[in-house]
Amino acid sequence: MTTQTTPSVRQARPQPPNVIRVGLSRGALELRQFFRERDAVVFTFSLPVVMLVLLAGIFNDTIPDTGVKASQVFAASMIAAGIMSTTFVSLGTGIAQDREDGTLKRLRGTPTPMTSYFIGKVLMVLVVSFAEVIVLLALGKVMFDLQMPSDAGKWLTFGWVFLLGVIGCALLGIAISSVPRSAKSASAVIMLPFIGLQFVSGVLFNPIKELPSPMVEIGSFFPLKWMAQGFRSVFLPDSMTFQEVAGSWEPGRTALVLVAWCVGGLVLCLLTFRWKNSRQG
Repeated sequence: MTTQTTPSVRQARPQPPNVIRVGLSRGALELRQFFRERDAVVFTFSLPVVMLVLLAGIFNDTIPDTGVKASQVFAASMIAAGIMSTTFVSLGTGIAQDREDGTLKRLRGTPTPMTSYFIGKVLMVLVVSFAEVIVLLALGKVMFDLQMPSDAGKWLTFGWVFLLGVIGCALLGIAISSVPRSAKSASAVIMLPFIGLQFVSGVLFNPIKELPSPMVEIGSFFPLKWMAQGFRSVFLPDSMTFQEVAGSWEPGRTALVLVAWCVGGLVLCLLTFRWKNSRQG
């Protein structure tokens, strides 16, 4: 009669990977991949810079009774466009490419938590957006005499507008990445709303209150308008509020709309995100 022996020590199951730690590693990888693509780096950083130089170079008159030049208004507003370029546009096109070349499909077959993939993407655009803002601030200061605030409260406003703007626009970029049917069409599909929003959000057209009411209402629904207004409140004097639709900087409403886009953008991602494109079944 044989007896079956039971191992006294059971083999411990491997622990699942730490989502945050893997996300940080993924973020470092995303940054390396981004900066290796020289054409993507040049396009991402140069688009807001070229737009700023063109607009501020053409419209450089001093606004009556303010001592502020139109170029300084454009410089403050263009910071918001730079952030949207590095978040909404970069993520929308980048994830569409990852979906088509099979990166997302391969990741789902590994122990890597998919949440870590998105953490890595957001960390990447956070770093790139910060670098973009530094470039635009330096350009605004050197070429257009954009005044850096000496008040700590204004820098605090700059910080939360930047952070909420990056998160909200990044989530919007993740959501829109499911719209293009292929990676080839992603740039065209995503650039169209980006350019349109710059006009109706008071970035490429100032003062925003002179836009037709329907356009103002459309722009007010999206985060770009509130980011641009928030940055104008940081770098322009309070005497410039007469150019705003409400006649004030509306910091409370700006924060509320940007927080709403962070929450709503997350919900939108959960509802619309696809791991495969239509041709992959």
